[in-house]
Amino acid sequence: MINPKDNQQTAFIERAADYTPPRTLRSWLIGRPLSTADASHQTIGKVVGLAVFASDALSSTAYATQEILVILAAAGTMAFGIVFPISIAIIVLLGIVTISYEQTIHAYPDGGGAYIVARDNLGEFPALIAGASLLTDYILTVSVSIASGVAQITSAFPFLYDYRVILSVIFIMFVMIMNLRGVKESGTAFAIPTYFFVVMMFIAVGSGLFRLFISNTLGVVVDPPEMETLHGISSITPFLILHAFASGTTALTGVEAISNGITAFKEPRSKNAGITLVWMSLILGSLFLGISYLAKEIAVIPSESETVISQLARTVFDGRGSLYLMLIGATTVILIMAANTAFADFPRLGALVAKDGFLPRQLNYRGSRLVYSRGIVALAAIASIILIIFQASVTRLIPLYAIGVFLSFTLSQGGMALRWHKIGKLKPGEEKVERGSTLQFVKDWPVKMVINGFGALCTAVVMMVFAITKFHDGAWVVLILIPTLVAAFWLIHRHYNNLAKKLSLDNFGAIPPHTIRHRVIMPVSGVHQGTLAALRYARMLSDDITAVHVSIEPADSEKVRQKWETWGEGVRMVMLTSPYRLFLEPLLAYISEIAQRRQPGETITIVVPEFVSNNRLTSTLHTNTADLLRSQLKRQHGIVIINVPYHVHEEGQVD
Repeated sequence: MINPKDNQQTAFIERAADYTPPRTLRSWLIGRPLSTADASHQTIGKVVGLAVFASDALSSTAYATQEILVILAAAGTMAFGIVFPISIAIIVLLGIVTISYEQTIHAYPDGGGAYIVARDNLGEFPALIAGASLLTDYILTVSVSIASGVAQITSAFPFLYDYRVILSVIFIMFVMIMNLRGVKESGTAFAIPTYFFVVMMFIAVGSGLFRLFISNTLGVVVDPPEMETLHGISSITPFLILHAFASGTTALTGVEAISNGITAFKEPRSKNAGITLVWMSLILGSLFLGISYLAKEIAVIPSESETVISQLARTVFDGRGSLYLMLIGATTVILIMAANTAFADFPRLGALVAKDGFLPRQLNYRGSRLVYSRGIVALAAIASIILIIFQASVTRLIPLYAIGVFLSFTLSQGGMALRWHKIGKLKPGEEKVERGSTLQFVKDWPVKMVINGFGALCTAVVMMVFAITKFHDGAWVVLILIPTLVAAFWLIHRHYNNLAKKLSLDNFGAIPPHTIRHRVIMPVSGVHQGTLAALRYARMLSDDITAVHVSIEPADSEKVRQKWETWGEGVRMVMLTSPYRLFLEPLLAYISEIAQRRQPGETITIVVPEFVSNNRLTSTLHTNTADLLRSQLKRQHGIVIINVPYHVHEEGQVD
């Protein structure tokens, strides 16, 4: 082969495809296809990054306080006074986790979060646990966030309560489509609502604190909803406090999202991602503390019918006026957008796990908009199913929510602590390259190791508390689901490994000799121009051709016999009589018989005439026998299947 560029002999010629995808309805819906060269232009800065990756964590301020109060309600309204101390404890934990993940971001600039950290430092099995935990968490993030957003709508408009499941699925489809358009475009579209929510929440909390401490005009909730009666506990106990603390830690969900999506940020990626993480934690911590304190002061009542945010807003803003509606609208949007964080991270994590061979490899392919489209669609489908099963109830979904998060927190920070220990064994200036990062000696490695180790201990304790206190509420589902996912990962990985071993060229030896004999079998249902076109092609392959006709109706078979005598060019035909009017079974049995008797080095090729209609509507009027045959014959070992299509134009010409 001669390379036209330099006229030199070569086995390879490089050339670029000049095909440009046409504009279709799909491109109108999700945008024009982007080339691979556009990838560098699809990265985002800190401002947009906060909207994309922090909306999950920021949105938890809308329901974290409520989940604490729901548990405390078991001991009566007198227990509501400890909501603020519990919130302070959660903020301390938030600070520990934030510092730990800030270190992870700089240590692993290519992203991957808990999965990559655990894989490189703890081993494959802990990495799979982390991956399963995070994937489960992202699915539940979509479900909880959308359900909570719809709950805000039904709080303002109670007549929509019966339609909450339908509304939830519609919102999931909307977020899915936006994410299929690309990270940069979806982030830009969601940036304004994110900052509008932050501003409105600070206005609400700030106004409430001003009226409470300065003007002394803040009262209590007027006409609060009826508190649901909970049985089993009548006083404040350590178990109740731990239970409430565990429910409130849902405020930390989403903190890990930035570490998983570092590659979406502009350069310097680690620096921009780290700053965004700090911004997110400061905003989250201040809003969560403010809401919890005001909720205690105005005596809100946790209820499915009206959220804590709704009660707080109408108390601070004196009714359901424009400011109330603006806050409820902003809260609804941020809760729906919280699902956007999962849609940004789930496909990326799925692609990493798939790249390592533990998920279907299709998840590692980017779509037309340079996003992992299959992962986005899969997430939308699974989250919709969960919302339908749990009837879009936030309280029923929350117990499933945080175990996976804190399990991944623990594995990530434990892995980071081990990483610093390995760095401590290096000499100054020495480097060690691992799969996900490069280890370099740093002087303050003991301090960093202590920070990550302490963080791992704290999140492990919280995970155990959550698993125990929420077990009967539904946490047992996650405790079964995560091991099930890990088992599925192993089965997929084993399949890929076994397939790779069987197809490997290592120790393959010499290329086998050429085929000694080539036998062609051509199924014939009728003799016409399409059949003769297939016969001409079969003659190009071999002189050993056998036509096979399955005889179902004697009259039709006699017509085939007569036409074949005229047009068959002397090729032998086997007439298979089928007394039970079956077509595929006798033909497959005949082919199987021939295959069993074939000689060494003999190749059997099935040439199947295939009718292709130029009109999709009229194609439904025909039985596509070729597809039926191909679906069955492709499972036969050592057999080649070739479809020979023939097209019929309106004027009757066949080609």
